[in-house]
Amino acid sequence: MRPMSDVDLMCRFMLQLLLVLLVCRGLGWLGNRFLGQTQVVMEMVAGVLLGPSVLAILSPKAEAWLFPPKSAGASMSVLYVIAQLGLVFYMFMVGLDFNIDLIRHRAKGAISVSLAGIIMPFILGAGLSLVVGNRYEFFANGISPESQALYMGAAMCITAFPMLARIIIERGIAGTTMGTLALGAGATDDAAAWSILAIVLAFSKGSYTYAIYAIGGGLAFGALMIGFGRPIFAKLAKVVEREDGMSMNLFLLVVTILYMAAYYTDAIGIYAVFGAFITGVSMPRGRFATELKAKLEPLTVGVLLPFFFVYSGLNANIGRLDSAELWMVTGLVSVLAIAGKGLACTFATRASGENWRDSWAIGTLMNSRGLMELIIINIGLAQGVITQRLYTILVLMAILTTMMASPIFVAIYRKVGLPLDETLPESEREPKLAALQGG
Repeated sequence: MRPMSDVDLMCRFMLQLLLVLLVCRGLGWLGNRFLGQTQVVMEMVAGVLLGPSVLAILSPKAEAWLFPPKSAGASMSVLYVIAQLGLVFYMFMVGLDFNIDLIRHRAKGAISVSLAGIIMPFILGAGLSLVVGNRYEFFANGISPESQALYMGAAMCITAFPMLARIIIERGIAGTTMGTLALGAGATDDAAAWSILAIVLAFSKGSYTYAIYAIGGGLAFGALMIGFGRPIFAKLAKVVEREDGMSMNLFLLVVTILYMAAYYTDAIGIYAVFGAFITGVSMPRGRFATELKAKLEPLTVGVLLPFFFVYSGLNANIGRLDSAELWMVTGLVSVLAIAGKGLACTFATRASGENWRDSWAIGTLMNSRGLMELIIINIGLAQGVITQRLYTILVLMAILTTMMASPIFVAIYRKVGLPLDETLPESEREPKLAALQGG
């Protein structure tokens, strides 16, 4: 096969761009209208449909031409870079939305729910990895049983905090006791899961020196950004207020800082998304964050992020689950993920004093894994921790648990007649969103 010229590569990429956007938006519309699903969920499904699991079966030649393997040219490498760029920007925006005051307001309840949602699925995931990990070649050669257990535990206990926040805002309960508790628990949950993942990535290199370097460098970076960066960034917020808006030069300065942070955390071995997230957390809230999101969100969420979902789907190959036994393991992973996370959070919420309705609702929301799960398993695959077989199983689990969240949540409240099956008008949603973000 002759190498692709620059013109051929550009034509291929533009066709990929067109196809990805059309399929993602089309499925998003269908899912929202007929299945009650969000755009993000349907983009996860679109990734699987466009990959070897579906499109390659229906039309092998079309799939091979549209998304050739990396060995056949640079097309997939370009797709990977675009996907990672979208991911860095998105995790930066997640950091902008992360409000530590949510945990302070309901610290006791949030921490208890979060601990329940971490400990139980972590134990189940770690135990499952020790039983089936080597038997089915779920992990790469050289990955120790301890690292396998840590990784599987982290993958099982993650919560899709951005999706959880979106559901709570759209249903108009961001300022309620239940909404605050769920957001605080979800934030604490994800912070713990990301910390576990950082440890896994560090120790997966097989060197304690490397692990100390990576973890120590990550902690130093976090302390520097939050301890010293926040006061400096606060001065930038005053510039925005004084100039009645964010100038292009100031915006480019923030993006430059973001790139530097992502490069640093990627270079020390704990992945670029950590740097992007911590940088977002360090930024001022209020108008500064609002202006940043207004400039980044349309391109990031509408154009770049769908490439991450599609790239994730291209790496998932259902054909690798080639036995009834493997499908039974897939079912077991999903059942343990749902029961371990959902039931543990439900009962912990009830124990913290909430009624059964709100307890089941929080358990349902915390059980959604969504984009955050895909990030963890993509990191695991890219860093050589897991094999494509386990990757596929975890993708299917992530889609299932995420698709369950919104319909079950709405059904819980329909039974008591609350108008939570309709989204708030923009005039009511924006003040709640501003309050959630500390604005």
